[in-house]
Formats: sequence, structure tokens, C-alpha cells
Amino acid sequence: MHVPLTGSPGRVTLLGVPWDASSSFLRGAAAAPPRIREALWSPSTNSWTEAGIDIARPGEVEDAGDLALPPDAAEARGAIEAAVRDLIEAGRRPLILGGDHSITYPVMAGLRGQYPGLTILHFDAHSDLYEEFEGDRYSHACPFARVLEDGLAARLIQVGIRCMTGHLRSQVERYGVEVYAADRWRAALPVVGALAGPVYVSLDIDVLEPMLAPGISHPEPGGLLVRDVLDVLAALPVPIVGADVVEYNPSQDLRDLTARVAAKFVKELVSRFAPL
Repeated sequence: MHVPLTGSPGRVTLLGVPWDASSSFLRGAAAAPPRIREALWSPSTNSWTEAGIDIARPGEVEDAGDLALPPDAAEARGAIEAAVRDLIEAGRRPLILGGDHSITYPVMAGLRGQYPGLTILHFDAHSDLYEEFEGDRYSHACPFARVLEDGLAARLIQVGIRCMTGHLRSQVERYGVEVYAADRWRAALPVVGALAGPVYVSLDIDVLEPMLAPGISHPEPGGLLVRDVLDVLAALPVPIVGADVVEYNPSQDLRDLTARVAAKFVKELVSRFAPL
């Protein structure tokens, strides 16, 4: 871990995971964590969430820096898993800055056994349920197949999906995934509002309409608004136990607009954790 943890246990802790070697089509998401931080603390805005929490308040959030990851994918997954486990054992609550979406699998492995009955609330244009993609079972197109295969979550709710293939539909049936496509995202509100157990949020920036978030590798038209995502998060009746914000690609961004969107999500996710 890049920065030693010095604060008291219980804090929401940012951890950058600069990995994009499991990306298809375009790489660049590995450069995202520092750009998200810059936008998060930019003087162009302030540190208050819409729920009235000042995330700059002493003791609210700490930053563990970015992992130094080896180039080998299996070793990198092991390092991510170990780092998240270390955070949990130190009493921290992880908020992960990706990185491509493949990182969610080792992050969830790091949470293994901590939260029985865990629900994942997943925002994305893509279901990321491929059994394998271009010969890689650990591609950023596959993390939720691995999560469910390994029993790392009891329930997966996906919001914003809009490019399902026949294979992916069969995977949805196989694993019992609850999918609320981009044209049905409002139908997820009562379902999310009825959740009672531990919840982890995985938020892929490409869930959004690409003209609102140009800094992504796989722009898929027909997406959600920033406010739509925030409305679903606001419907959560229970605190979250962890989260990741992934797939921001600075190389594709314009005027750091997508960095600011990612930072907005990070800030509002902080307010969805249980208060200290």
C-alpha cells in the first residue's frame, strides 16, 4: 500500500488500483486514480455531499494512495485482493478508484467471508458476465461471472445495461442476475429501496450517456444521466460496505469533465457508508 494508514479504524478509505491490462479495445483507465483525486479536491467545487456531509472533515475519509501493481495479471489480482483484505482487517471501509472493471473480482475476493448475504449493486452499460472474452476469463468483460462463480455475492442487481448478447442473457439466467436495462432503470428503485443486507456498489462510468462522460473506453449510446444514478443510490435504505468507481479513461476525456463526474460519484458514495 502506498500510504500508511494513520487514522482511526472505521474511516472510508480511498485506494487507487491503476490497472487496465485486462481491458479490451482501449487502455488508459490505469491513469484514472490520480485524476479522480484531483477533481475530487478541486477548488472548482467544494467537499460537501448532497446529503450535507463534508468529506474533508477530519476523520471522514483517508487515502491509502495507489497500489504498485506487477505487470503479471495473476500477480496483480493477488496484490489487489491482499490490499483490500488488509484494509478490512485494519477496520477500514474501502472505496476503490479504478482501473478497468476486472479489478472488481479481486476486490470482492478481498472481502470474502466478511459480509454474508452480500448484494452487489452494479451500474454499467455492459453486464460483464462473459464466461471468457477473447480467451481471457479475467477480462474486464468477465468479473461478475467470476464473482458469482466463486460465491462472493449472494445477489447481483445490474442497472443501465444496454448491449446484451445471447451468451450474456444465458449467463443472466444461469446466475439469477437481476437486470434493469437502461430503458427500465426506474424499475430498480423499489427493488433497491427494499434491500436489507450488506450492499457493495460497483459503478462503471460508461453506464452514462457518453456525451455526459466522454472519458470512457467503450461509449454506448442510450445511457443514464448522472442524476439517474444518484437517484438509485439515494434509494438505498442501508449503508454500503464498500464500492468501486471504474473505467474512467483520462486519455479520452474533454476538459476533465468525466473526471469530475467520477469524483461526484466518489463524493456521494462516501455519504452512503455508515456514519462514524
